[in-house]
Amino acid sequence: MANHKSALKRHRQSLKARERNKAVRTRLKNATKEVRIAVEQNDAENASKALHKASSVIDKAAQKNVIHRRTAARKLSRLSKAVNNI
Repeated sequence: MANHKSALKRHRQSLKARERNKAVRTRLKNATKEVRIAVEQNDAENASKALHKASSVIDKAAQKNVIHRRTAARKLSRLSKAVNNI
């Protein structure tokens, strides 16, 4: 464990950031899962709605540097491709 005051503060900050990032990642996974389920059920309408919601979540995660911007683009591209193939 850290001993310096600044190191203790940095540790507290990193724990808070970890919790925030964890929440964003969970939201990201759930949004992606909704799209995948709709695609598996061949439900084009729900899939497109879920894709719209997921794209927003993915973009926000990339904006907050929780995931890399190219990772976000790749995820969005693959989901879009899956929805368009229905």
